[in-house]
Amino acid sequence: MGGGGGRGLVPPTDGDRGGRMASGLVMNQDLSKILNELWKADEHRLVPGVDYKISVQGKAGYVAAGSNNARDCARRPLFSYVNEDRLRSIKSFAAFTALLDNYEMSTGIAEVVTPEEMAENFHFLDVILETKVMQLAHQYLVSKNLTSTSEQGFRQHLYDIWFQLYSRGGRGRDSSGFEHVFVGETKRGKEIMGLHNWVQFYLQEKHNHIDYKGFVARRDKNKPDEDDQVLTLQFSWKEMVKPVGSSFIGVSPEFEFALYTICFLLSTAKVSRELVMVDEFHLQIVVYRHGKYIGSSYPVLLSNNNTPLE
Repeated sequence: MGGGGGRGLVPPTDGDRGGRMASGLVMNQDLSKILNELWKADEHRLVPGVDYKISVQGKAGYVAAGSNNARDCARRPLFSYVNEDRLRSIKSFAAFTALLDNYEMSTGIAEVVTPEEMAENFHFLDVILETKVMQLAHQYLVSKNLTSTSEQGFRQHLYDIWFQLYSRGGRGRDSSGFEHVFVGETKRGKEIMGLHNWVQFYLQEKHNHIDYKGFVARRDKNKPDEDDQVLTLQFSWKEMVKPVGSSFIGVSPEFEFALYTICFLLSTAKVSRELVMVDEFHLQIVVYRHGKYIGSSYPVLLSNNNTPLE
């Protein structure tokens, strides 16, 4: 798939508000522009069919919220191959992967951040701040007066919104934006929350903690392509079922960090839903705010290659 944006839907021009969708949202032109710049600058994005291979298999069935019973419509794992040498050799992936085991899975149990873990968090930020993607994001946010002009100020800003701990209803500070979005957590050990990152999904699947149940779509004909880089999935994680979860596939950690940070800082709403066109993907980017911090963020695939998922 790569950077061939020519196959997708054409966003309306500023003078054409025909971009209003069934959801009532209008295509955000300014946001689409910077997100496409980030997409084109993401030199660490893996190539589908080359650096990794997925097998989407069957369409998942309906699972009621809170239920942990799901019919398995995918006998094989989602990921049939990932070039782990690429993950280890790209600095941002390596620094990102080192963070994935630093968290307590269940909310309600206070997190303890050791000095070593804090150092790993800042090392990850230092690594991604060297990338073109994060530099573009910084320039864009500065142009909107939404962050510090200095790299050190921006670095601290990123740390605060992503890594500062907060409470999701327990007695202690038991969660963070990073943990929820990229690692995943559970609601008192009974319900999966977050886990919207493909690397974490792959590693958990590899260790037999995740069982992929099938793709989620509104019609049978909307089966995803093996080279799609946004997927909506159903899976179980350590015996708990996530009925619907969506994620970018193959993108770099810095791309997701940049995209979600921009969407978070552009809005002060408790929940923001922005309609954008990124490469060939017509998406809604959803961000939940938890006070000054990121509560959750993920992409919702609306259509691809002129095939609406309605």
